[in-house]
Amino acid sequence: MKIAIPTIDNKGLQSHISEHFGHSPFFAFVTVENNEIVSHEIEVNPFEQHEPGEIPGYVKSKGADVIITRGMGGRARQFFETLGVHAITGASGTVEELVKTYIEGELSSLEYEPEDHGKFHNH
Repeated sequence: MKIAIPTIDNKGLQSHISEHFGHSPFFAFVTVENNEIVSHEIEVNPFEQHEPGEIPGYVKSKGADVIITRGMGGRARQFFETLGVHAITGASGTVEELVKTYIEGELSSLEYEPEDHGKFHNH
């Protein structure tokens, strides 16, 4: 299984989740096998200035089965679901914390509203 997490920094497993997945400077891609992290990579977000659907397509092309985010609009969630990528929202913490919590079955979506709602929700 591969998990995607948008991050604000490039600190490997200690990278922190970004406020909004589409405008994050980086994405972490974590491969999990037998409930253990076996590899991870951090990539620059090639679609920081994106059109609707580009980020979900990119995440799917990297082989992700799950995306863990803080905030995500309904349209983006629909794109991910159509591509077969399970989206979890309302998360906070580091990549390692989030992946471990997900593996343990203790991470579920929560409603999350960013402080500056209008800044990112233009599509």
